[in-house]
Amino acid sequence: MKYITAETLYKEKKDDFEFEIIAGEEYLTSRKITTYDFFRPGLALAGYTGYFLSDRIMIIGKTETSYLKTLTRTIKDRRIATVMRLGTPCVIVAKKLPIDKKFLAESTRRKIPILRTPLSTTPFIHRLSTYLDYKLAPTEHIQGTLVDVYGVGLLFIGKPGTGKSECALDLIERGHRFVADDLIKIVRRGDILIGGGAEKSDRLRHHIEIRGIGIVDIFRIFGVKSVRLRKRIEVVIELVFWKEAKGNYERIGLEKNKKELLGVPLPYTMIPLTPGKNISVIAEVIAMNYLLELRGIDAAKEYDVELKRILTEQEIPSVHYDENIE
Repeated sequence: MKYITAETLYKEKKDDFEFEIIAGEEYLTSRKITTYDFFRPGLALAGYTGYFLSDRIMIIGKTETSYLKTLTRTIKDRRIATVMRLGTPCVIVAKKLPIDKKFLAESTRRKIPILRTPLSTTPFIHRLSTYLDYKLAPTEHIQGTLVDVYGVGLLFIGKPGTGKSECALDLIERGHRFVADDLIKIVRRGDILIGGGAEKSDRLRHHIEIRGIGIVDIFRIFGVKSVRLRKRIEVVIELVFWKEAKGNYERIGLEKNKKELLGVPLPYTMIPLTPGKNISVIAEVIAMNYLLELRGIDAAKEYDVELKRILTEQEIPSVHYDENIE
């Protein structure tokens, strides 16, 4: 199961969320966050613990703080102890509200860190949920090259030496945008796949290896307009040597092939390689054809329907070009 620690959350969002550690700093490294959902313990503090989500971060807002003030010290201590005993990766107090001393005592007893932010509860939850959704999203690394062609994310895959990087370089020269080469990090967000470079250093981004030349810095050679950090992957193109293709590629386009990545089916095209074939132009046509299909225009189906109509007519009308004087 994918997770991040409470320490990762604190360090990466400390400045953004203005986090401060109220208690349990030594427990940050041991607490695992496995879901982007949250838990507001209002009902639990009221005494109902039949449905307690202990794997979620507990958010304490003004509602919970105000309710606790209505309780006697004995009941308050018992309810807080119950909530903390049931567990949570960490507690986060919003709006810089004061925290009851019983929470601090239970933090040490249960080894649960407590953080505080000055942000309002609802906006904070939305922002934190977005962050955790990305951090905990299903991720896969794949060998390939990702290019933005006419706004369509084309992922080129294939064996080494098939010319993926060279094709990307030609597309960049033609005005398209380079995303990443060699090792592509793919993140699933719902039914959408987002691809980008897997490098941890920004200085290593937007470099591409061209066999015979070496490493090329796309950003410095072609400028800021030629690159982007990430792109939605919409079409997968596999480059295959002609002998290895063995005729298993599509000829008409009626059959819509799919390739599944992280459980998401994507349009898939296999291109058999022959000397002199212009893969860059073909890639542009694939992107434009995909855009047409998004608008409900399927050239292959239209061609098939018209061809069948002509073939089923008893008399095929003749075509005359006598008046064409061009």
